[in-house]
Amino acid sequence: MNLSQFVATWRGTTLKERSAAREHVIDLCRLFGLPTPAEADRDGATYAFEKGATKTTGGQGFADVLRLGYAGRGRRRGDPVIV
Repeated sequence: MNLSQFVATWRGTTLKERSAAREHVIDLCRLFGLPTPAEADRDGATYAFEKGATKTTGGQGFADVLRLGYAGRGRRRGDPVIV
């Protein structure tokens, strides 16, 4: 997927977040040449949709997409990444 295709797909959409979130993330992965959760982690242990997570304010919740072990800018290896 290129940027023009991504914009054409998502510009003006009226889908609710729950209806579009997973497809939107998959399209972002395609746009940036990254693996999707299912491609990168077949059992969903470290990269998955709707992954259980501890909230920074306390308690439990779910991350739309969670990828553990990302060592990007400002993060240490093993820090959770919530997209």
